[in-house]
Amino acid sequence: MGDVADKAAILISNYSRDHPVFLQLSDYFWVKNQTVYGLPYGTNGSEYLLMTFLALTNSYHVPPEIERGRLACRRCVVVGSGYRLRNSSLGEVINKYDIVIRLNNAPVHKYEKDVGNKTTMRFFYPESAHFNQHLDNNPDTLMVLVPYKPMDIVWMKIILNDEKRVRKGFWKMPPIIWEADLRNFRILNPYYMEVAGTKMLNPGQDSKKRIRVKPTTGMLAITFALHFCDLVHIAGFGYPASTNKNQSIHYYNKATLKNMGVKAHSINGEAEIIKKFIRHKLIQNLTYF
Repeated sequence: MGDVADKAAILISNYSRDHPVFLQLSDYFWVKNQTVYGLPYGTNGSEYLLMTFLALTNSYHVPPEIERGRLACRRCVVVGSGYRLRNSSLGEVINKYDIVIRLNNAPVHKYEKDVGNKTTMRFFYPESAHFNQHLDNNPDTLMVLVPYKPMDIVWMKIILNDEKRVRKGFWKMPPIIWEADLRNFRILNPYYMEVAGTKMLNPGQDSKKRIRVKPTTGMLAITFALHFCDLVHIAGFGYPASTNKNQSIHYYNKATLKNMGVKAHSINGEAEIIKKFIRHKLIQNLTYF
């Protein structure tokens, strides 16, 4: 049995596994779990919009492999997009985990030897949805929307309903043609973003103040895994030194730190948190950090 819950309770203040993984109508989350924050840290102000979206997907159940209580020990790996995965030959190892969580538009096709080809969940937001639904996911992969802003939910509803596309409100144009299966789409509970943004990156955060730093999707996925899994491993995390402007940051392209907008994120802060978790054996790193 993994001991993530026991260790996480020591390192994360007010740690709890009592929150739903995904938003769903039956929870009436905006009544039972009122939040002071708006998206991406809470649902304040977006209740009606979320209700219209959840009405589309509410009839679909969570797949058995991620249903709570289904496995005696849920072994998870969060697969990052980092250069460290290139030529790692970790594909077969990654495929053996019960839950494989991938991030944004990180591809699988043509990189199977290094990253595997099993995807249980993919965390994404509209601007990061430029991936091949068939080649980079499995037919039963859960597509988990991380809503950073109300327009993200609007975009997802438009895609699922095949409505007239909206081209404004995004920092980068998301796909306008996208094959989507209603059965596979969920919205991640913003609770995990709040934990990452307050209890990890800004410990002691006053709930009345605006959260200063947005966690990366990778930090969010690790936070989620620590609340959901019994064993948490990571692979492909970490950036080159800030002085190294020419080193690729991804295993699948030649983008460097110069190409990445890091101003909204605390890259160094996240690195320290991950190192702390590794040091305390809360998580294990399959690559180097």
